[in-house]
Amino acid sequence: MAGGSNLYELETREVGDIVGKDIVHLQCHIGLDTISLKNLGAGSVTGLDFSPTAIAAARDFAAKAGTNVRFVEAPLFEAVEALGRTFDIAYVTWGSVNWLDDVFRWARVVADLLRPGGRLYLAEGHPLMFQCDRKAAALEFKHDWRTPIARPLAWNEELTYTGDDRILKHPRYYEWIHPVSDVVNALISAGLTLDFLNEHDTVSWQHFSFAVRAGKDMYALPENSPKIPMAYSIGATKRSVGKIPYLVTPKAIEGH
Repeated sequence: MAGGSNLYELETREVGDIVGKDIVHLQCHIGLDTISLKNLGAGSVTGLDFSPTAIAAARDFAAKAGTNVRFVEAPLFEAVEALGRTFDIAYVTWGSVNWLDDVFRWARVVADLLRPGGRLYLAEGHPLMFQCDRKAAALEFKHDWRTPIARPLAWNEELTYTGDDRILKHPRYYEWIHPVSDVVNALISAGLTLDFLNEHDTVSWQHFSFAVRAGKDMYALPENSPKIPMAYSIGATKRSVGKIPYLVTPKAIEGH
């Protein structure tokens, strides 16, 4: 709000040069990272979220901060039509693709929003972490490694993840676990080239009750626990040519 940045050290380091760039922040929620990207030197920043309450809060924060950013209310899969323009960078972080049923459709939206040579930066919780029982006292597998579109993980949670003690009016959660390979192949088939894929032993929220702070505002597994990747990040660039045919419609292998 005072002109600084809400970004974690990880994405600040990995997102690359944003000075003067036109950035779209997908699933921006209340817009704190959106405002931060502008504060860090972006030419323009547009945040998109499907929640009218979140967008109202984001616009209020931007007005109070005196920051010139644009916020658009629309579902992620309607972003191309709602935004009506293309960008140099698509920024997607922390609690994003796990809420979406179809990661291949998501990747096509990202590609359509980028200019040729435009870049995606994604930082997300690792699917292996999401497979584990979040409420167990130690690492314990609970879910399959891939969630079918028609069968989301579903449960009720009375409180929000933020620590607010007010009871939620709508406690039903739906999530999908997407393997890293699906995310990578979705981006490649949508016309992006992978620049990097990094896995990390920390994540930006306390996913497990036994996770411990690691550096500034990040969490890791304790020393006595076996280690798994807690997050991953991807940098990808939109190619100037079309899709890779063998990834668009995979074919069954004969004789198997």
